[in-house]
Amino acid sequence: MSIAVKEISKRYGSQLAVNKVSFEVHTGEIVGFIGPNGAGKSTTMKMITGTLSPDSGSIRINDLSALEHQREIRGMIGYLPENNPLYHEMYIREYLQYVAGLYKLNGKEARERISIVIEMTSLSREVSKKIGNLSKGYRQRVGLAQALLHDPEILILDEPTSGLDPNQLVEIRNLVSNIGKEKTVLLSTHILQEVEAICDRVIIINNGGIVADDDAQRLKEKGAGLTQTIHIELDEVTKPEIWKKLLFIDHVKSIGNNQFLLETRELRDIRGDIFNFAVSQGLTILSLSLKKKSLEEVFRELTSQ
Repeated sequence: MSIAVKEISKRYGSQLAVNKVSFEVHTGEIVGFIGPNGAGKSTTMKMITGTLSPDSGSIRINDLSALEHQREIRGMIGYLPENNPLYHEMYIREYLQYVAGLYKLNGKEARERISIVIEMTSLSREVSKKIGNLSKGYRQRVGLAQALLHDPEILILDEPTSGLDPNQLVEIRNLVSNIGKEKTVLLSTHILQEVEAICDRVIIINNGGIVADDDAQRLKEKGAGLTQTIHIELDEVTKPEIWKKLLFIDHVKSIGNNQFLLETRELRDIRGDIFNFAVSQGLTILSLSLKKKSLEEVFRELTSQ
């Protein structure tokens, strides 16, 4: 086991930012940690990395207490914070040499690790520039490079793809996926497509508490179990009110071009009933399908309270 968080809480004055949060992240897992702004994500990550102390509860990293073994644990973790603080007046290689010194990497070992992370994060073309002259996307890469520099067992990445263009997103996604084969990765992001693409598991936090912890596909299946949405397309113009004759239809939405979304809380498959009803009304169906919920829709449902 790499990360074990048990019943941690953190309060800022009268605000309870994190409320009895518990979860585990195992070696070789890539776990997405998502939630709305202000949900407690960054506070939780700071407590895991030791930059904040929880008011209550416990955190263990590789079976070591985070409170009792702070120095050892900091050597095991690579951390990219949300705001990615950097020294803008330094050159990239100069900055990484400075970070290497903080981890007591010197001489040949430091030079080799710096060359490796520069290559891993595709910084080679920009390495002669000062950090202050880099685009936001390349500054993110420098942040990733420093998090990887000491070859940590665990990576904590808070918004690692912030400011990256679509091509850079793919590169960083592939980088994190490859890293996750050997390391433990906990990452926070607002890009839910990235979570689906690279994460083995998704933890959703809202109002300081965990509201879901499962893989993305099962979360979507559970979300679909709350309601069903049927997409239907007809051959002719029809008023949406006709579907309200079906007592099990809770909501009807017209989406144009003779297409409708029919929402129900029925757990059974109602497509046959809808088909038979349409035939009885003399309507010609061009398509009829169960609309699967996206992770984004499930996320909105779980965090809308």
